[in-house]
Amino acid sequence: MLRTDLHDGWTVRATGGPVPAGIAGQALPAIVPGTVHTDLLAAGLIPDPYLGTNETALAWFHRTSWRYDTTVSAAPAAPGERVDLVFDGLDTVATIELDGVEIGRTANMHRGYRFDVRELLHDGPMPLTVHFASALEYAEQVERQVGSRPRPYPHPFNAVRKMACSFGWDWGPDLQTAGIWKGVRLERWHTARLAAVRPLATRDRLTVHVEVERASGVPLTVEVTVGDRTAHLDLAGDRGVVEIDVPGAPLWWPAGYGDQPLVPVTVRLLADGETLDEHHSRVGFRDVRLDESPDEHGTRFTLSVNGQQIFVLGLNWIPEDHLLTRITRERLEAAVDRAVAANTNLLRVWGGGIWESGDFYDVCDERGVLVWQDFPLACAAYAEEEPLRSEILAEARENITRLTPHPSLILWNGGNENIWGHEDWQWKEQLDGATWGARYYYEDFPALLAELDPTRPYHPGSPSSPGFDPADVHPNDDRHGTRHEWEAWNREDYTFHDEFVPRFCSEFGWQAPPAWSTLVATIEPGDLRKDAAAFLLHQKAEDGNGKLDRGLAHHMPVPEDFAAWHWATQLNQARATAYAIGHLRSHAPRTMGSILWQLNDCWPVTSWAVVDGAGRLKPAWYALRAAYAPRVLTFQKRGDRTVLAAINDSDQPWRGSVRLRRVCFDGTGLAAGGIDVDVPARSVVLFDLDPELLAVAQPDREVLVADLGGQRATHLFAEDFDLAYDPAAVRAHAVRTEGGYSITVTAASFARDVAVLADRVAPDAVADSMLVDLLPGETHTFTVTTTATVGGEEFTAPEVLRSANSLALPAKVG
Repeated sequence: MLRTDLHDGWTVRATGGPVPAGIAGQALPAIVPGTVHTDLLAAGLIPDPYLGTNETALAWFHRTSWRYDTTVSAAPAAPGERVDLVFDGLDTVATIELDGVEIGRTANMHRGYRFDVRELLHDGPMPLTVHFASALEYAEQVERQVGSRPRPYPHPFNAVRKMACSFGWDWGPDLQTAGIWKGVRLERWHTARLAAVRPLATRDRLTVHVEVERASGVPLTVEVTVGDRTAHLDLAGDRGVVEIDVPGAPLWWPAGYGDQPLVPVTVRLLADGETLDEHHSRVGFRDVRLDESPDEHGTRFTLSVNGQQIFVLGLNWIPEDHLLTRITRERLEAAVDRAVAANTNLLRVWGGGIWESGDFYDVCDERGVLVWQDFPLACAAYAEEEPLRSEILAEARENITRLTPHPSLILWNGGNENIWGHEDWQWKEQLDGATWGARYYYEDFPALLAELDPTRPYHPGSPSSPGFDPADVHPNDDRHGTRHEWEAWNREDYTFHDEFVPRFCSEFGWQAPPAWSTLVATIEPGDLRKDAAAFLLHQKAEDGNGKLDRGLAHHMPVPEDFAAWHWATQLNQARATAYAIGHLRSHAPRTMGSILWQLNDCWPVTSWAVVDGAGRLKPAWYALRAAYAPRVLTFQKRGDRTVLAAINDSDQPWRGSVRLRRVCFDGTGLAAGGIDVDVPARSVVLFDLDPELLAVAQPDREVLVADLGGQRATHLFAEDFDLAYDPAAVRAHAVRTEGGYSITVTAASFARDVAVLADRVAPDAVADSMLVDLLPGETHTFTVTTTATVGGEEFTAPEVLRSANSLALPAKVG
């Protein structure tokens, strides 16, 4: 097999649509892989779509067509030789011509395409052209053909196989890309090639399924090597299976449960001793199970690896950049490492994005981060007729095959909120009997997985209650399957989580703006207002700012000053995150999963992400890290009682004596006690409290504190707007250290949620901790890393050294 990349010498130009005069007719250098947006950005012909109101100014892209051109020089095919032109990804509606001859049309960015071009090759250069039509106009055409289907946004994203959030989402821009977004090459081969290789590893066995494409009928041999073991198979037809027992194989474990050994696998296709083709991958030996058995609460939803039940500490994952071709392995490593640093053990690849690159799954394999994989269908009804049906099934087959080696992949999921939408979002009236996707979720995907990957469990949709007719048991029933909790954010308050005890919560979250440095790099100083057009363009949620304000009003006054409001909303997101996760974890093993919406952003935006579009950590990330820690103390409600939950998700017992104190904000001791705890590994124990600890006399100025082994929980008896905080509760000093600064904070009165918003001083500055509660006389040192040289006093300025205390008072300009 000879592979020749065709990534050089491309140009791109507009061929139709409302193209601005300065761009129409120009042939520009094109980067392949790439997209038109990135090429025009590089040429300085469009402004950065992520800044200000530029997204709106670039809406003309939606109905524009493009042409990519290069020349190919390739010798004519030798007798018996095949030559294929291979595109790993075309975004999205494309017509391909070689030497003036149309060789194919595509309408799916989620799969690759292969064209036999041996009859077209000749000596001398040949033009290769890829025409891209407007994906929006194609979707509108398909919608007219198959009928309109319900969806939450104006564009018919459910009528074309393109990244759904390309068309805008409640956290993402409406930038509809086009281009050769993955690799393109010529492949020359003879006799036969490996068409598909599926290595399926369980705890002590490797099963490799091989499919070949033949150019002749000569006998073939498949050789499989895993570690130090090799097996051979004589292949008479075009399919075969090689099984290799690997007794004592090193087990692959999720993060927090063990190591992640990866074993190389090589598959060679041979004829008369000649290697015709090779396939290389890595596998991890482990077993995966999903327990959905009935119990006294309903039905379980518990994932196990190697027989060990896993409480999922998860995050939802969206594409790391809306302009996908800018995502590098290094960016993926940094993003996944931020999840790991927050004690996360699972990422859910959400169904409105893409099938992620091999780099993403490799990184997760190496770090022990489990992957929940949605099929890319989200928040809409999907037609089961052509031309969509065959494309959805083809992309599913290709990507199931591609992803089977990865041990991190633990669960397949049919789609996002589609089953729920069919039941609750007035779809049935709109559909009037039309297809909506049920066949995909209940028949097609299970059948494909039974054929291609029977080693992993399948879930028909998130949320859903498998085994029950949705008409009888609601898809979002907290007693069964998976639940999404969005009433808290949309209509109630984060304390609304107490109303339900889901078996597994696969979506919930709370919004906040991005970090200050990200915000000021995105919009002009004059737009740092909640009602500014540029700020609102980067707040995509329906009534998002209204929900932020109402969420604040449950707990504290809504600041009028924008900088104070920015901090208050970030703090409220952090509290909402910790509150919901504490609730979920405290109910284990009834509840066995928490997947927060969401880890990351694809551009600078106010959203539910804990890491913003520039990769900066929001306060909620620190709250998440603490809430997902292996050992956690948290005060929880059980009916009308307040109890202390000791959560031990480590593999060793947690023993010690909890120190309990009810103190006045000025440090006066009011009541004290202790609890001896012995919490077994991977378990939760609830402790009732001495009534004296809860017998508060002055709810506006008392706090209950629990301490054990470096873990602290605090419980307040009133909301912030009623608390008698001392607004000058802390003093601080900063000193220069190697690699940054050290900021030491000492409390003279109870100080809640103390934080150093370091990026306000220098854009690259990061604090090691945040949201620290201090009793009078206590000290905490924040370590800030930065390359900047600044005055240390800048880190103690009021707009940088923040806490909850001042937010309960009339806001001050910060």
